[in-house]
Amino acid sequence: MLKTNVKFLSVFPFKTEKLKCGERDGDMMIERNIIIFLLILALFLGATVEISEGSVLIGILLFAIAVVLISKIKIGKAYVVQPSKFHMFVGVVILACDIIYNVTISRDLGTLDIMTFLLGISLIAHDINNEEIRRVGRLGAYISATFIVLFLFFFSFFNAMNINFMHIFDHYFVLLPSVFIIRAFGLPIQVVSTETVMIKGEEEMSVIIGGPCSGLYSMFLLIGIIVAYKKVERLQTAKFLYLLAISIILAYIANIFRVSILYTVGFFHGKEAMFLVHVHLGWIIFVVVAAVLIYILNRMTEIPHHSSQRSS
Repeated sequence: MLKTNVKFLSVFPFKTEKLKCGERDGDMMIERNIIIFLLILALFLGATVEISEGSVLIGILLFAIAVVLISKIKIGKAYVVQPSKFHMFVGVVILACDIIYNVTISRDLGTLDIMTFLLGISLIAHDINNEEIRRVGRLGAYISATFIVLFLFFFSFFNAMNINFMHIFDHYFVLLPSVFIIRAFGLPIQVVSTETVMIKGEEEMSVIIGGPCSGLYSMFLLIGIIVAYKKVERLQTAKFLYLLAISIILAYIANIFRVSILYTVGFFHGKEAMFLVHVHLGWIIFVVVAAVLIYILNRMTEIPHHSSQRSS
C-alpha cells in the first residue's frame, strides 16, 4: 500500500505540492495558536495582578482582551484519538477543587491559583478530539505544572524545612544588586535589614523586597514555557539547555531593572507613584520578556523545519 501511494504521488506531482501546502498551513496555524495562547496567559496574569492589587477596571479589560483572543484561536478538523478521558477527569477535579477553595476558604486570588486553574483547563483540553486544542492543552499543562512544582519546592518545601532560601535570594540577588545600581546613579538609599531599604527622597519610606518582588514567579513561568516547548516541539537537549539559561538570565535582569525603577520612582515621586508603577510594571515586563523568548523559540523551531523541507 505504501509503494502504491509513492508511485501515485510521483506520477501526479501537484498532489504532493498540495499535501505540502496543507502541512505548512497546518503547522502555521498551530504555531499561531500557541503564540496566541501564551499571550492569553500573560493577559490573565496581568488581570490577576490588577484585580488583586491595582485597578479592577483594568483587570476586567485585560480579561476581556484575553477572551477576545481565545475566540481568535483557529480550530482545524477533529480526528479520532484513544477513548481514554483520564486527563479530562483529573482536570475537572482540579478545577472544582481550585474554585471551591477560592470561593469558600481563600478569596485572595494569586498566581498559584491561576496556574492551578490553567492546569485543570489544559488537562481537559488534552482529551478533546482536536489536534490544535490538544497541542495547546499540552503546552498549558507543561507550563502550569512546571510552575506549580517549582513554587511548591522553593516556597512550600523550603519553608517546611526551615530553609531561609527566599530571604537569602531576596537579599543577595535582588536587594543588594538593585541598591548598587541606584547608588551608582547617585541616589541615596540605605539597607536597613535583610529585605528592607530606606529611601529618603520626595518622602521618607521603607520598601520591603520579598515574595513576588524576588522575580521568581516570572522566572518559573519562563522556565515553564521552555519546558513546554521542549516537550511539544521536541527541542534538542542542547537548545533546551541554552534557552533555559537565556530565560533565567532574562527573568533575573528584567526583575533587577524593575526593582531599580521602583526605587527611582519612589525617590522622585513618592510612595503612591511607586505603588502604581509596582502594580502595572511587573506583568508588562513579563509580557515583553515572554514575547522575546517566544520569538527566539519560534526561530529555533522553524530552522529544522525549513531545512527538512529543503532536503525533501
